[in-house]
Amino acid sequence: MEKKRQRLSSTKNKFYTRDFYHQPGTIPGTIFVDENALPSKIFLIDYTQTDVIHKQLKTPEECTLYLDKSSVSWVDVQGLGSAEILERLAQVFELHPLVLEDMVNGPERPKSEDYDDQLVIIARMVVPKEKICGFYSEQVSFVLGHNYVLTVQEEPEHDCFHPVRARISYNKGTIRKRQADYLAYALLDAIIDGFFPVLERYGERLEELEEEVMLNPNRKTLQEIYQIRRELLQLRRAIWPQRDVINSLVRDGYELISDEVRIYLRDCYDHTVQVMDMVETYRELASGLMDVYLSAISNRMNEIMKFLTVVSSIFIPLTFIAGVYGMNFERMPELKFYWGYPICLAAMAAIALGLVFFFWRRGWLENSSTINHD
Repeated sequence: MEKKRQRLSSTKNKFYTRDFYHQPGTIPGTIFVDENALPSKIFLIDYTQTDVIHKQLKTPEECTLYLDKSSVSWVDVQGLGSAEILERLAQVFELHPLVLEDMVNGPERPKSEDYDDQLVIIARMVVPKEKICGFYSEQVSFVLGHNYVLTVQEEPEHDCFHPVRARISYNKGTIRKRQADYLAYALLDAIIDGFFPVLERYGERLEELEEEVMLNPNRKTLQEIYQIRRELLQLRRAIWPQRDVINSLVRDGYELISDEVRIYLRDCYDHTVQVMDMVETYRELASGLMDVYLSAISNRMNEIMKFLTVVSSIFIPLTFIAGVYGMNFERMPELKFYWGYPICLAAMAAIALGLVFFFWRRGWLENSSTINHD
């Protein structure tokens, strides 16, 4: 079996990753299309400072009509389910076979590679879920040319490029006055900014869990803390190499990226560092919550043992008295005494009350009466 597809899921927060591996000896550049993937569709946005064109292309060969123009073209491929379309698209853009392999056989580690007149960038995009804490994660591939940007996405549903499309359509900002390298920056910046809404939800949920751990820790709380730690690790794996990618775009002097755009990429790099700091902070908070949970469970167990010890200490002398008078010896004067039974009960009650008063004066009963039995 040359292709393996694995989905990781949890009971409450789900995120999907695709893991492919090749058999040893597979020819470099071989692509494997997932049979469950969405069919590939090609969308074009071609714009100048005054005009913009939005259209869906029926064939990859239609792209050639726009690649030789002076306008900037954004070719967005959504879905990886059509091997023929992807291979024809690679021929139109003259992509190296290894580039097409990285695009289709993901997930690849975020990276940037220079191919003469093309710059290839692999990035990881995350999109928050609508109602629950969690995120969708997918690979986005970029090919930057002199006057075009080619992007390849896995699933169009999980897309954070809507603000960039709106800026192009309504001529907001300066994006239509810039070249293709600025468009690539805008798309990368949208990907990095997409991490902040996800992290904001994790911050809010961690605050709720902190209160829950202090007031009423339970096994469900522990499971959710573990799940959050696991998902934060996935975010860390996504953002850490992307910081290196953006840093290389700033410092390595690629010909396709102008000095002016490098200034904007420096700001994008600062955002990646901020995201990394937030991820590390939340991971430490989650680890701290795990320790607090274990301490709270230990304290609860100590209180329960304390309560049981107090109860046992009260009943030990009572059990001794009952055991003494339960023996069947003939010469026990108290057995023939008329008031012996009520006096014995009174003595037992007095001993019990005396012990309770003693424990109360020593402060041993302050927390024993507030044990949570959930």
